[in-house]
Amino acid sequence: MVDPPQKHIIIIGAGVGGTATAARLGKQGFRVTVLEKNSFSGGRCSLIHHNGHRFDQGPSLYLMPKMFEETFDELGEKLTDHIELLKCQTNYKLHFQDGESILLSPDLAHMKTEIERFEGPGEAPFLKYLGFLAESHVHYEHSMTLALKRNFEAWYEMFQPKFLPELFKLHLFSKIYSRAEKYFSSAKMRMAFTFQTMYMGMSPFDAPGTYNLLQYTELAEGIWYPKGGFHKVVSSLETIANKKFGAQFRYDAPVKQINTAADGKTVTGVTLESGEVIHADAVVCNADLVYAYNKLLPPSNYGKRIGKASFTSSSISLYWGMKRKIPELDVHNIFLADAYKESFDEIFKDHTLPSEPSFYINVPSRIDPTAAPENKDTMVVLVPVGHMTDAHPQDYDSLVAKARSLVLGSLLKHTGVDFAPLIDFEIFNDPRTWQAKFNLWQGSILGLSHNILQVLWFRPSTKDGSGRYDNLFFVGASTHPGTGVPIVLCGARLTSDQVGRHFGVSDEKRGVVKAKGKKVDGAGMIGWFLVLLAVLAVVVGMTGTNGLNNVWEGALKCINTSLLSIIRFQL
Repeated sequence: MVDPPQKHIIIIGAGVGGTATAARLGKQGFRVTVLEKNSFSGGRCSLIHHNGHRFDQGPSLYLMPKMFEETFDELGEKLTDHIELLKCQTNYKLHFQDGESILLSPDLAHMKTEIERFEGPGEAPFLKYLGFLAESHVHYEHSMTLALKRNFEAWYEMFQPKFLPELFKLHLFSKIYSRAEKYFSSAKMRMAFTFQTMYMGMSPFDAPGTYNLLQYTELAEGIWYPKGGFHKVVSSLETIANKKFGAQFRYDAPVKQINTAADGKTVTGVTLESGEVIHADAVVCNADLVYAYNKLLPPSNYGKRIGKASFTSSSISLYWGMKRKIPELDVHNIFLADAYKESFDEIFKDHTLPSEPSFYINVPSRIDPTAAPENKDTMVVLVPVGHMTDAHPQDYDSLVAKARSLVLGSLLKHTGVDFAPLIDFEIFNDPRTWQAKFNLWQGSILGLSHNILQVLWFRPSTKDGSGRYDNLFFVGASTHPGTGVPIVLCGARLTSDQVGRHFGVSDEKRGVVKAKGKKVDGAGMIGWFLVLLAVLAVVVGMTGTNGLNNVWEGALKCINTSLLSIIRFQL
C-alpha cells in the first residue's frame, strides 16, 4: 500500500485527547492544526496559577501508568525523559462520620491490618480482600483487551462468540457496590472500595461491576503525581506533536461551526468565531461530543438523542490558597457521608448538592512542594453535584456557599482545626463554569455516563455516529472507550489509527501489527446476530423476567444455535 500525499487534519480542542491525537497523526505524516478556544491547553487537565499557588483544575490522580508509558513509547519517546513521576506513599486517608479513619495503601501488610480492624480477625477477611483484588485484576486485564485497545466500528465486531466469556468475566450486569458486598461485610469497607466511582462521575449503586478496575490499579500500581502538575502530560505531548512532528497549535481560536459539503456527506473544515474559514481533508473533534453535535454541526436526530442521554455528575471545585502548611491532611483525602446511598441519589436523581455530601481533598503541595509558596499549602476540594438540567434548576451561588460551609464544618469535626481563617483566597468552579469554560454539556465534568447501554459499541463511535460524514472523527471522554485521562489516551490511539486507515496510511506507518484470524463476513453475521439475541436473553434473565431458569435455558440454546450457524458459514 502506498501512503497518500500529505493531508490536512484539523483537531478541535487541545485537551489530552486532541493533543495526543495530534502527535500520533503528525507521526503518520499528516499536516495537523489544533484549534483551541482558550488561551491555554489541557481542557480539564489545565492549571490555575494564583499568588504563587498552582492548582490542578481537574484530574490529580495519575492512575494506570502503563497507558501513559505506551503513549510515549508509540511516539518514539520515553515518558521519563519528559515527566518526573512522584509516588504517593499511601493512596488515601478515608474519614468516616463517626470519627474513624482508614489509610488505603498498595502495601499488603498494611492492608491486612486495616482489613482485620474493620472486618474482624482470622484468615477469612483478608482472603476475601485478596479475592476482591483477584476479581478487579481480571476486570482490569480483560478491559484492556476487550475495550480499551479495540475499536468497535460495527456492531458485529462486538457481538462475537469469542467475546462472550470476556463479557461475563467483566460483570457488566452487576453493580460495583453489589460486587463489594460479596467480599466485605462491614459498611465502611464497602464504602472504602466503592467511592472511586466518583472519579467516573457515577454512583457505585449504578456503575457496572467492571469498573472496580479503578480500585485495582490504585492498590496494585499505586497513585502517582507528575511533578509540576497533571498538565505536564499534555504539555509534553504538545512538545512532541509540535517540535517532532510539526503539528501547529492555535490558541484563542474558538470554532463556530464544522463546515459540511453541499452533498452533506463530508466535512470540509471549520469556521472560527472570528469568521476565518480553515479547510481540511478531515476533522477530529476533541470538543465535548454532545456539544459538537448540538452546536457545531447541522441539527440531527442523533444530536438530539445523545443530548438526552445519561450523563456523569458535575462538581463544585474549591481552589484554596492556604496561609500555612496543613499537616492535618494527606495528599489525597476522602470524607464519606453516613447516608452513603442517599447522597448519591441526591446527585443523580435530584441533580443537586447532597444534604450530607461525600467529598475529596487534594493537597498537591504535600507531595510536590512546587505547588505552593514556601511554608504554605495548596488545596483543591471537589464536591460532586448533579449536572445542570431544566427539570431541576438550581441556585448555584447558594449551592457553592452551602458546599463551602459543609466542607469547613466537616474539616473542623475531623481535624479539630477551623480552616476558614486559614484560607488566603478562593477560586471556584461550579456546573456553570464547567459549561462556559470548556463547553461541557449540562456542566457534566466527565461527559456521557458509563452505564451498560453507553459502553463498548453502544458508546458514540470514534467516527461520526450519525452516519452522515465520512471524514469526521471524535476523541475524548464521551467517545469510545470512555472517560478518564488514561482511557482517553487509549481513545487517541484508536481514533488516529482510524483516520490513518481512512486515508490509506500503511499499517507500518500507523504502527499496527496485523492480527491473525478470519475476517467477519456477511454470512457470519447471522451467527453474530444470534449471539446478540443470546446476550439480550441473558440480560432479561438477570432481571428475573419470566423465570430465571427458563431464560438461561433459552440463552444457552440460542448460543448453541449461534455457534452451529457460525461453524456452518465459516467452513
